[in-house]
Amino acid sequence: MEAHQLADRLPDLLIDAQRIAATVAHGIHGRRRAGPGETFWQFRQLQATDDAQLIDWRRSASSDHLYVREREWEAAHTMWLWPDLSASMAFRSHLAPVSKTERAIVLMLAAAELLVRGGERVGLLGLTQPTASRRATAKLAEAIAQHGDEPPLTGSLPPEARISRFSGAILISDFLDPLPDIRARLEGLAGNGVSGHLVQVLDPAEETLPYDGRTEFLAPEGGTRWVADRAESLREAYRQRLEAHRAGLAEIAHRLGWTFLVHHTDRSASEPLLALIMHLSAGGYRWQSGIATSMRGAEADGTSKAGIAVDGMKVGARP
Repeated sequence: MEAHQLADRLPDLLIDAQRIAATVAHGIHGRRRAGPGETFWQFRQLQATDDAQLIDWRRSASSDHLYVREREWEAAHTMWLWPDLSASMAFRSHLAPVSKTERAIVLMLAAAELLVRGGERVGLLGLTQPTASRRATAKLAEAIAQHGDEPPLTGSLPPEARISRFSGAILISDFLDPLPDIRARLEGLAGNGVSGHLVQVLDPAEETLPYDGRTEFLAPEGGTRWVADRAESLREAYRQRLEAHRAGLAEIAHRLGWTFLVHHTDRSASEPLLALIMHLSAGGYRWQSGIATSMRGAEADGTSKAGIAVDGMKVGARP
């Protein structure tokens, strides 16, 4: 997707992300968490030195003692976000409503929306400073519109950015680069106790290779062309290779103590977002709500980007 096309699409993608975030938040219940600038309350018994105006009469009414309500501040976590906007992510087959690029952006913005609602700070990895502003999600979209055709967003691997100690990272990509390259980059990011979450976004055609007969495969990054006389004869070997690659990704994530999700662009964007929330909640990150109950009625929407890996290439297909 060209830079100007992406910039034109971003307002709609932001609306999609906010709607999906609201859908997922509605399907989650639990205690509300306060964010930075807000307070959450704890109670203690009234002491002789306390001002009577501090008494919380509602809490005291249920006890034989008088209670004071006092404020306690909770520090915000920082979550670094990175959507892969490289050329291979622009792939969209006839099986998907959106490209991988669009879906990655929608997922990133929706996750940011929920994180900021919970009081956390978010930033684009290697590009922006973290913020907990109410306009944080819009600012991320603006940064993508301005810098979507520049590193670090155009690389197929996350940038070699320095991540602050004990912060987190959500990386969204097709992750079809060679496993040694992926491992080296993620190990570099995983220092200082960083918690990471990988979301592999694939077009359904990248799972099934649904092509028959003579098919020309095009590499979006480099322009390499490769012609298969009988594409269907490649299907089983391709499937096995993709499964082996995915198993390698899962192993890398496991060794780092990170999480790993797979999402297909013909599915609802709500599904990976809900799963991601569960992982983040388990890691102590705050949301508008808490425990997942049901995904029934969740709306499907978003955008995507894709490319098929053949002999180490990330390619699109043209029959």
